[in-house]
Amino acid sequence: MFTFEDLKAKLPDLSYEPFDINGTTGAIIPREQILDVARTMKEQFGFTNFVDALGNDRNERKMRFEVIYNIRNLSTKERVFLKVRCDERDPHIPSVVSIWSGANWHEREAFDMYGVIFDGHPDLRRMYMPDEFQYHPLRKDFPLMGVEGSIPLPVDKDFKVRMN
Repeated sequence: MFTFEDLKAKLPDLSYEPFDINGTTGAIIPREQILDVARTMKEQFGFTNFVDALGNDRNERKMRFEVIYNIRNLSTKERVFLKVRCDERDPHIPSVVSIWSGANWHEREAFDMYGVIFDGHPDLRRMYMPDEFQYHPLRKDFPLMGVEGSIPLPVDKDFKVRMN
């Protein structure tokens, strides 16, 4: 059974904040240490299966954005969450694509939707929004009806009828 204390024994300088989500262990890892943690988790603890990653806007003043990596050890059937946070003024997180190639698409999505920049990513470009679009639509401060004049919204002839 994996514990973050086992990881700390391998990486003595590691600082982390543990959490539990419905019985699944996880930890908030400083962004400067995520590459060492990810590599150790894969190579020494058998977390070779990258399930997914997602971005999140915490809507906080400090460390506003976070990326949550969901990884599994297929031999022991364990799952672990790794959270990495960054500030709005410095939205950089090291990319883990060199460790888990499956992170490629997920990091691109977090970049496109939240504006988190993944340093060292092999192909960091927008996925859904046009290249010239300056905004990140899943940020909590993004207007629900979009930014006027940026991208035309689809027109529905029955829209007024449904709203009444």
